[in-house]
Amino acid sequence: MHNEFTNMERAEVLVQALPNIKKYSGKTVVIKYGGNAMINEDLKQQVMEDICLLWLIGVKVVLIHGGGPEISETMKKFGKKSEFVNGLRVTDKETVDIVQMVLAGKVNKTLVNLLQMKGGHAVGLSGIDGGILEATMKDEALGYVGEITKIRTRPITDLLEKNYIPVISTIASDRQGNTYNINGDTAAASIAGALQAECLIMMTDIAGLLRDKDDPSTLIPEVTVSQARQLFDKGVISGGMIPKVECCIEAIGKGVKHVVMMDGRVPHSILMELLTDEGAGTMVKGDD
Repeated sequence: MHNEFTNMERAEVLVQALPNIKKYSGKTVVIKYGGNAMINEDLKQQVMEDICLLWLIGVKVVLIHGGGPEISETMKKFGKKSEFVNGLRVTDKETVDIVQMVLAGKVNKTLVNLLQMKGGHAVGLSGIDGGILEATMKDEALGYVGEITKIRTRPITDLLEKNYIPVISTIASDRQGNTYNINGDTAAASIAGALQAECLIMMTDIAGLLRDKDDPSTLIPEVTVSQARQLFDKGVISGGMIPKVECCIEAIGKGVKHVVMMDGRVPHSILMELLTDEGAGTMVKGDD
């Protein structure tokens, strides 16, 4: 495949990327990593390569991750059954211990290791470290599922200033020392807003926002917040897309310049989105 390109064509690709490299160099980009790109080994390697390349050209990348399938798998090993209410994991005391072990332990350190193998300098944190995420119980019926009440960005910005890639798992604590599981999309939107990020990328397992959810050719490449609200009213945005788009709108409201719901199943979709004019999903922007 690589041999099909001449050196001249490769040089042209790099030159075409130059305006976008200028645009994002020195800017903060938050990536919410999850879905198939986290499970498929080839895609996982490509995501790590994309992040390292962005880091090498001066983009301040913050990687935020969940770990849904890994949590469910580990719970099975402990003989516990996963229960969900409106897409949120019901989390008793034992479950939150498992969530902390899997997210802040195995998944977080695996990603840090992968980034370093690709040549990046990464540091793994959880939302508990440095008090990054403070939370309160969202709903007693859900148990230890948290709603974010406070964000401290200093541990993240300190790492970015020292040229590290912060890798953050989405667990939080309260002042009484309780641990909470936080929805990854919500955490990413809140952290991106607090950092006033240039861009938030939400990696998903769908092509983006579709006018007809069964037809990928109806992809909406770009939408403003008010257009998105109209799509809610028309029922175009429904089911599992509702909380995702709400997170995008929330991030814009908190000061993120634009949010991309990206198809994480597409190889090197992050580079396509940020460094080419093509894009790989739906961009949500403010109304200006």
